Amino acid sequence: MIKLFGAALIIAATTWTGFEVARQLNERPKQLRMLKSALQSLEAEIMFGHTPLHEASRRLATQFSNPISSLFDLFATKLTKGETTVRNAWEESLKDVWKLTALKQGEFEVLRQFGETLGRHDRFSQQKQIILTIKHLEREEADACDRQVRYEKMVKSLGFLSGLLLIILLM
Repeated sequence: MIKLFGAALIIAATTWTGFEVARQLNERPKQLRMLKSALQSLEAEIMFGHTPLHEASRRLATQFSNPISSLFDLFATKLTKGETTVRNAWEESLKDVWKLTALKQGEFEVLRQFGETLGRHDRFSQQKQIILTIKHLEREEADACDRQVRYEKMVKSLGFLSGLLLIILLM
């Protein structure tokens, strides 16, 4: 009886692990699309609304769900304190929120480079930087969708099958 209970726990744990990895694969394209939408909204706020960066970030934080809203909320908070540069506030916010995302290192580098130019240029140059960042994120999104299609089902099955293998080896 104890063996069956242990086997069920092993199967449940490895299957849950497989589903958790699959969830990460599923979340990445969603978060990239949300991030692209946020940057497009930021572009509109800057170009047409002539909104200050901290106010635009605060508005974006209310429009999107976590972790994107957390990124812009933290960024706006750091900007309003006024003790840091825009670049440093963006990078610190990005690092603080990054562990909550399903995004990879490539997206981090794209967003970090975007933060290097944020607030340094006039509106039209800033618009070009936002468009460039969106293009990079579109490329990353295509890669994320490809990985999701290719690996999501396999990871779920692998979780279950690795549990079976572990049970067979332990018996």
